[in-house]
Amino acid sequence: MSSESPSLRWVKSSYSGNGGSCVEWAPDAAVTGTVPVRDSKDLAGPVLTLPTTAFSSFVAGVKGGEFGAV
Repeated sequence: MSSESPSLRWVKSSYSGNGGSCVEWAPDAAVTGTVPVRDSKDLAGPVLTLPTTAFSSFVAGVKGGEFGAV
C-alpha cells in the first residue's frame, strides 16, 4: 500500500455498480509496471499498488465471472 498521489488520474471501474462497490484505478501509472487501485468512497484512504500482470489477471477473472456477482 502507498499514500495517494495527487498527480494520478483516477478512473472508476466500469464494473463498479451504483450500490457502493466502487473501485478506481490509475491507468496512466501502468507504464511504471504497477497499477494503483483505491476505494472511490475513501479518497484519502490507502492505495493498493499491484503489478500490471496481477491486475491484468484480476480484470480477466472479473470479466470471466470467476468472482461471482455482488
